[in-house]
Amino acid sequence: MNEKISRTRKIKCAIMNALIWSAAGVICLILLGIILYILGKGLPHISLKLLTSKPSLLNETTGILPNILNTLYIILMTLIIVLPLGVGSAIYLNEYAKKKKLVRTIELAIETLAGIPSIIYGLVGMLIFVQFCSLGTSLIAGSLTLVIMTLPTIIRTTQESLKTVPDSYREGGLALGAGKWYMIRTAVLPSAIDGIVTGCILSVGRIVGESAALLFTAGMANEVLGLFDAVMPNNAGSTLTVSLYMYAKERGDFDTAFAIAAVLLILTFGLNLLAKFAARKLRKGQ
Repeated sequence: MNEKISRTRKIKCAIMNALIWSAAGVICLILLGIILYILGKGLPHISLKLLTSKPSLLNETTGILPNILNTLYIILMTLIIVLPLGVGSAIYLNEYAKKKKLVRTIELAIETLAGIPSIIYGLVGMLIFVQFCSLGTSLIAGSLTLVIMTLPTIIRTTQESLKTVPDSYREGGLALGAGKWYMIRTAVLPSAIDGIVTGCILSVGRIVGESAALLFTAGMANEVLGLFDAVMPNNAGSTLTVSLYMYAKERGDFDTAFAIAAVLLILTFGLNLLAKFAARKLRKGQ
C-alpha cells in the first residue's frame, strides 16, 4: 500500500514539474519573441541622427533626444523623492510601529493604491500638482505624480524584504549594545538590500513605461531642457513612451515608433543592470 502511494505521489510530482517547466518555457518563449520582434523592427531604424536631434514639423526632421533626456529626468527626480519616502515608511511600519491593527489597515490601503489605474493618478496629479500647486504642465508635476504611483510598490517590496530578515540579527545587534537605528542601518537594511533593489527596478519599469499619467501632467513638448530647467514649473516635456504613442497613434509612423520601443527596451535593461551593480557594491561595502 505504501509503495502504491509512493508511486502515485511520484507520478503527480512528475506531472506537476512538467506543467511548471512547460509554463515557464512558454512564458520565456513569449517574452523572447516580443523582445526579438521589437528589436528586429526597431533597430534598423535607429540612427545617430534620430538619437541626437529633436523633431521639427517645419524642417520635417525626426529625433528623440528631448524624449530621452526627459525620460532620464523623470526617472531621476522620481527616485530621489520616492526612495527615501518608501524605504523610510517601510522601516517605520516594520520596525517601529506598535499598533498592529493600524499597520494592517495601512498595508491594505497601500495594496489598494497599488492597483489603481494610472489614468486616475494622472487626473489627480493634474488637479493637485498642475492646477492647485500652480506647477503647470511640467516634468516636475509628472515626477510628483509618479512618486504617488510608485510609492506603494517601494513600501510593500521593502517591507516584505525586511520581514525576511531573521529576528536573531536584531536581537544580536541590541544585545551587543547597539541602538535601534544603528542596528537597523548596519544589520537589517544590508540583509534586505535585494528586496529594496527589486522595488527600485519595478518602480523604474513603471516610470519608464508610463504614458497616461504623464499626458495629463508632463505634457508633450519636444524641447531640449537642461537639468535645472527640468525641475522648474511650466517646463513641459514628452517622455519616450508619450512620444511613442504620438508617433504610432497620431502620425502613423510605425518605423519611428518601433525604434523608440527598441530604445526603451535597451534603456530599461541598462537601468536594471545599473541597479544590480549598485546593490552588489552596497553589499560589499557593508
